[in-house]
Amino acid sequence: MTSETSELTFRPAGPADVPALVALVESAYRGDSSRAGWTTEADLLEGQRTDAEGVAAVIEAPGSRLLVAEREGELLACCQLEHRGERAYFGMFSVRPELQGGGVGRQVLAEAERVAGAEWGVRELEMTVIEQRSDLIAWYERRGYRRTGEFSPFPYGDERFGLPLRDDLRFERLTKEL
Repeated sequence: MTSETSELTFRPAGPADVPALVALVESAYRGDSSRAGWTTEADLLEGQRTDAEGVAAVIEAPGSRLLVAEREGELLACCQLEHRGERAYFGMFSVRPELQGGGVGRQVLAEAERVAGAEWGVRELEMTVIEQRSDLIAWYERRGYRRTGEFSPFPYGDERFGLPLRDDLRFERLTKEL
């Protein structure tokens, strides 16, 4: 077990990380294990959140980085960054459920913002969040993100993104100037 006082370290994910990253993302969002944290989508969606092919595609895509957060070599969290011109997209944000609420997520988000701004020179970070996740949207708002009122449909019928438990899901775009 890692010491909670030691620093987080960050690195880009590689192909060998795929199985552990799939397990992390699934544990943070789906099924009973996700209920240990507060980011669960288990009341909105069943089925998978991602798969090995999807994670590998993010790792291999040009202009994309899957950032891994570790403490003493133990995988604790991850997030996706995708360079999109003057902005970057933030997604696949996952923290081990038993560590949620302890500051790991804030540190990962801050590192993602640093990478996007300092290394890519982008002026804005954007993301999409399921509109019904008001607790999560409020968390992002407390960190300087703003709701845009721009929505995109949930990919109903594509089981790679889960099996919806309701018919009114959609994504809202959030942004933050860096």
